Amino acid sequence: MKTRIVILGATGSVGCSVASVIAEHRDRFAVEAVVGGSNPVALAQVAHRLGARFAAIADASQGEALKHALADIGLRIGSGAGAAAVDEAVDRDCDLVVAAISGTAGLRPTHRAIRPGRRIALANKETLVCAGDAFMRDARNAGVDVLPLDSEHNALWQAMGGASVEEVESMVLTASGGPFLHWPAEAIAEATPEQALKHPNYAMGAKISIDSASMMNKGLEVIEAHHLFAIAPERLQVLVHPQQIVHGLVGFIDGSVVAGMAAPDMRVPAAHCLGVGSFGGRGGNRLATALPRPDLSAIGRLDFTPPDTTRFPALALALDALAQGGGLPTVLNAANEIAVEAFLKRRMRFGDIAILAQRACDAFSQTMSRSPESIDEAIEMDQEVRDWARCRIADSAGAGGGVARMDVVG
Repeated sequence: MKTRIVILGATGSVGCSVASVIAEHRDRFAVEAVVGGSNPVALAQVAHRLGARFAAIADASQGEALKHALADIGLRIGSGAGAAAVDEAVDRDCDLVVAAISGTAGLRPTHRAIRPGRRIALANKETLVCAGDAFMRDARNAGVDVLPLDSEHNALWQAMGGASVEEVESMVLTASGGPFLHWPAEAIAEATPEQALKHPNYAMGAKISIDSASMMNKGLEVIEAHHLFAIAPERLQVLVHPQQIVHGLVGFIDGSVVAGMAAPDMRVPAAHCLGVGSFGGRGGNRLATALPRPDLSAIGRLDFTPPDTTRFPALALALDALAQGGGLPTVLNAANEIAVEAFLKRRMRFGDIAILAQRACDAFSQTMSRSPESIDEAIEMDQEVRDWARCRIADSAGAGGGVARMDVVG
């Protein structure tokens, strides 16, 4: 019997990697639904490639465009647009939901995917950053396995080898260091969107690429790891590893360390999640693939260094938000998303992204000191911080709507 899959974020970089693996194993998978954001042509193409039975696009204004795109390639399936259509896709009967919608936009549909007996392959880190306690509680209560799809968390999961978290002394997530690894702080602060989008190892969406450049992404991944593995923050570490061959290391209480290694290709963790998720186990059942293998003799050396949180303060902010707990990770993520959006629109300097995130954490440290108890509460907190952040950016840009400068605004 084929494993029935719903893919949330089917047109993004992770969704495309998942689609690539499924296309190699059509005999094992049936795609019930694909969900995209705002690109109807790309969504129609992936639906056609995977033989999906339903397609939903989150942008309500793109419904007719999606119908035309499906008709143009001769695909006659159900489709819809807007939140109701996304809900319809999520609610379709399936075995595995791939949660790969970028940003906080993925929070509600990912939570809706929790159903008894289903499994969730999670690549939307913001779900756990914004509402980790509530989401993991609801998943446990529903008997739902949450499978780590992000490359670092998947590597940690594999390196654990079925061990309990009580046997784990430390977990290390690696970071490439991004395009600014060797840049001085002054140059990083004035970097352009084009420079920040040039990730050295991965082709990713704009938002995650900017987060990788600032190293905020690594901080968010540490918060995600805390919730995924129920491991204390003080046992989580980050190392910069430019080659991106080792994606995670697990240190055990007996002194041994196991590394999760793979080529920097999202199809590797996708294949692992799809294989394990297909059969409901947490080990074995791997899918054979023709994906690249690391050639250590050709690579020659693997480098690891501590992160420089002076040049990359966003990482320190995220680690501090996790240490303080409560609603601060929710605050941090919301402010960062608005700041990244402004930077990509050239309304904010790169260096001011972390400054705005810091000021948001300071502003809401008292009123949002408690972790959100539900997804709805997390979304309400997120929206309040977003509104605050937009106002701060507008105020700092001035009446002319120029580039915001956080260093001159209190």
